[in-house]
Order: sequence, then C-alpha cells, then structure tokens
Amino acid sequence: MMIELYTGLTIGLIGSLHCIGMCGPIAIALPLGRKSVFDRVLGALNYNIGRTITYGLMGGLFGFLGKGLQMAGFQQWASIIMGVVMILSVIFPAIFRGKLDFNRLTGRYAGKLIVKLRTLFGKQSKRNLLLIGLLNGLLPCGLVYVAIAGAINTNDTLTGILFMVMFGLGTIPVMLGIALAGNMLAASVRTKLVKIIPVFIVILGIVFILRGLSLGIPYISPKTQMLTPDRMEMMK
Repeated sequence: MMIELYTGLTIGLIGSLHCIGMCGPIAIALPLGRKSVFDRVLGALNYNIGRTITYGLMGGLFGFLGKGLQMAGFQQWASIIMGVVMILSVIFPAIFRGKLDFNRLTGRYAGKLIVKLRTLFGKQSKRNLLLIGLLNGLLPCGLVYVAIAGAINTNDTLTGILFMVMFGLGTIPVMLGIALAGNMLAASVRTKLVKIIPVFIVILGIVFILRGLSLGIPYISPKTQMLTPDRMEMMK
C-alpha cells in the first residue's frame, strides 16, 4: 500500500505544476477577503480540503471498480490498457492539434459546474470555499484522469481513497501558494513548467504497461501469478 500512496503523492506534487494553468485562475479568484493572514490561509485550506475530499470519493469509487477487475482476472490487462490510454492522451492531442476539438466532449458538463462556481464566488465564507473546492474537484482535468487510473490500479476501495487523498494533498502546496500569493510566475515560465507534465504522463503510462506485462522487474514490473476471482481462491 505504501508504494501506491507514495505514487499518489508524487503525481500530485509533480502534476501540480499543471494546476498553475488549469486551476490557477480559480485559486487566484477565491473570495478570501482582506482579513488576517491566518484567516486567508484557513480559507485557502478549506478550498483545498474540498478538492481533496472529492478526489477521495472518486478514488473509493474507482478503487472499487479496480477490485472488480481484479476479481474478474483482468487486472493486468487493465493496467496495460490504462497505460496505453495515458500515452495516447498525450500523443493524440499533439498529432491532431487544430484538427479536432477535444474540449467539446466535456465543455457542456464543465460549463454547468463553472456557472455553479461563479455563484459561490459572490460570498466570503468558509462554507463557500469548501463548496468551491468540492465542485472544483469535479472539473474535467487530464491530471485527475491520470490519478484516477492509478486509483483503479490499486484494486481496493480504501486504498483507492487513500491514493486520491494523497494525490490531492500533493497538489496543495502549489495551489495554496497560488491562492495566497497570486499567480506571480511569468507566462513563459508557466509554459516551460507545463511542458513537463506530458512527459511525466507518458513515463507513468509506460510504468503501467510494464506492470501489466509482469516482466519480473523488481518494483516496476514484478512477476505475478495469473489472477483469478476471489471466490475461486476461497474454494481451494
């Protein structure tokens, strides 16, 4: 379990650079008010706790789904498929840039959430900041999809929750800094940082594929026996 938790935290820490461009504007616009520094920190933490709660709930759901895949004996194939999807999610937009509008697939859904978010920004309260975070966690995001793939691969509801919670905690330092200090990075610097994310996603996809192939590589692709449903294991 510890490896999965470290992985979730690492994805959050490294991937949070992606948050500068995606969720940065939301964090900067948070209704923190002009109270004391302590109150502003507490308000920003409420927002980030809200995001992390949503991620944890999603982790439980997809971790349960992963458990079902393991029981059916398809865990290794699921790992390979998710790895391929991660890599293709980087390659396809690069190849078809300007030819296909991938945002149309989630535009309507995201639009409804954004409208709800705007109504919450009109009032300064800890409750509103928590709700903003909860809804923000539901916004379509490629980085969250990568983390969800990791939650599925945990094959366990509780581990899936912890995986996504660690992912959320990993994103907090950057998001908290943006909310408190504003976006002080130059556009050129943000562009360079965001370029790291596709490379990280491809590397993670390769690791998922290697894990599914069970090549006997310690830690990366350990040799495993053929998976069978749990009920068959109990009958032995």
